[in-house]
Amino acid sequence: MRRHELTDAEWSRIEPLLGSRSGPPSKRGDRDFINAVIWRVKTGVQWRDLPERFGHWKTVYNRFHRWAQAGRWEAIFKALRLEVDERGSLADASVVRAHQDASGGKGGSEEMLWGVLEEVFQRRFTPSQRRAVSRSTSR
Repeated sequence: MRRHELTDAEWSRIEPLLGSRSGPPSKRGDRDFINAVIWRVKTGVQWRDLPERFGHWKTVYNRFHRWAQAGRWEAIFKALRLEVDERGSLADASVVRAHQDASGGKGGSEEMLWGVLEEVFQRRFTPSQRRAVSRSTSR
């Protein structure tokens, strides 16, 4: 078994869900096809970059698309869905992360706050040294 492919235990859960299919039988079989789809999803590559061991990429894509249109993927996912415990849940700290700037105490000293405000609202231009000239109202 290779990385990103179904184990025998996983395949034994999926195989009965496939049932009979219409159309010509595939040369590579359902397990290789599902392994190709899993490999693509886990690695994030484009369809054209599938390894040759899975067959021609366009054939795999066309079959994937037909299964999606027929609702076969949805049926498989619903059948394999885990039962949800309504009374409790678990949050793993490796999943819930804070942004790096979220560490530390709240705010800071007021002196630092005023220093930041003074810098932000500081004038960004030099006033003109010319004298103001009054305009005449006569024509």
